[in-house]
Amino acid sequence: MFNSAGFVGDSLNRNMFVSLFCTLKRVSSEVKKWRPAGADRGFTFLRYNLTIAYHRTNLLARYGRWSANADGGALESLGYREGFRVDIDVPEGTWAEAPAFHDILIFNTGHWWWAPSKFDPVKSPMLFFEKGEPIIPPIPPHVGLDMVLKHMVLFVEKRLQPGAIKFFRTQSPRHFEGGDWDQGGSCQRLQPLLPEQVEEIFSLKNNGTNVEARLVNEHLYKALKGSGFHILDITRMSEFRADAHPSTSGGKKHDDCMHWCLPGITDTWNDLLIEHLNNIKFRD
Repeated sequence: MFNSAGFVGDSLNRNMFVSLFCTLKRVSSEVKKWRPAGADRGFTFLRYNLTIAYHRTNLLARYGRWSANADGGALESLGYREGFRVDIDVPEGTWAEAPAFHDILIFNTGHWWWAPSKFDPVKSPMLFFEKGEPIIPPIPPHVGLDMVLKHMVLFVEKRLQPGAIKFFRTQSPRHFEGGDWDQGGSCQRLQPLLPEQVEEIFSLKNNGTNVEARLVNEHLYKALKGSGFHILDITRMSEFRADAHPSTSGGKKHDDCMHWCLPGITDTWNDLLIEHLNNIKFRD
């Protein structure tokens, strides 16, 4: 019997969390609002004693602004003056207690690792630390992602409560056409993509605007191999749905071709999650 599910990740996992909340709210309106185990938001459906929560974390690892020390140091000697410190072996506090609290955990990360508007490689690079010390020579983000995933997988597996089930959701695809989000990119399609259009937009060989999804998945599959995580693969089915984003209705200054409309495909992600849980329960 499962009593608590935690979604741990960026705003796309929040998208999935909200979808599940809306579905459950149709069944029971007796809901207590609270924030368990450091969650950004959470709800308990009192009739069923079922709690669902969303733990916001962009990189899984702890990170924050870094500025050069006047007394110098390893990074300062290489010319670094500012950036973002990422502690590859320390989970962000928003979710560190989640593995010991929830029966079911659904993780994701990816979108922020390829975000030059946030982590500018020159003006505000990601600077990785391990055991409190900077990694020298500095490593690029894709290597940092591998190291963070390795440490976070170990962290979760050591702290997960007995009988709990952990998933890692694959990357949610974006559908910007004509440029990225800050370059006038848009998503105005009214129909799902055809298979050949999917390959044109997402193929790693084409290295287009939306290549992020399959790139991130390569890192995820490598990191999760041999672990106790179940993989919730939503990427392929979602690649077709260029028509399912808020676009100009997202309340942003630019087209939102990353998040998903509700009702929508995130409902199908949750259907897939429930099917996985039923299969695991039947197998056990």
